[in-house]
Amino acid sequence: MTHAQLVEKSCRWLSPLTAVEWCSQNRPALAARMPDAIGWKRACHSVLVECKVTRADFLADRAKPCRQKPEQGVGSERFYLTLAGLIRPEELTDGWGLLEYRQGRIHILQASAKNLRASSGFRYEMNLLLASLRRVEVRIEPQSNYRLSEMEESNDGIQRGSLPEGLTSADEEANVFLEPDLTC
Repeated sequence: MTHAQLVEKSCRWLSPLTAVEWCSQNRPALAARMPDAIGWKRACHSVLVECKVTRADFLADRAKPCRQKPEQGVGSERFYLTLAGLIRPEELTDGWGLLEYRQGRIHILQASAKNLRASSGFRYEMNLLLASLRRVEVRIEPQSNYRLSEMEESNDGIQRGSLPEGLTSADEEANVFLEPDLTC
């Protein structure tokens, strides 16, 4: 199974409102901080899923700045989603949960703590939502039947189209809320 396929499985598990890793190619600093999948439930409660298909990817993930400083991360709940047997629960960062994809389903091996997001993580989540709404407003026709979790896999699908006359591109946007001040 590929990383992209695992991300798709996580989006279906997270539904109804899910954003997947689709930051602009023109903004690599944002793309480096984008979670594989994040979903929102009632009362601004968010669930982050980081998908790992290799052990090396999991081990490298632990060195990310937001893993070293968890208060900078997103997600009220945080999970790794892997193929069966890739990660053991005792290897997880405190509070993280573990999901495994096997036999065509996602199984919870270890639940996540429910209060992992700090105020800086909440601000970053709002940046993600603002960017998502901006892309919907600018790139998608109002008549379209649209769900964030059904975005095309590649960034190419997001980058198509041109801005309507009078709108500023996200790269030129003066709205400071679209710019994360976090290192992860």
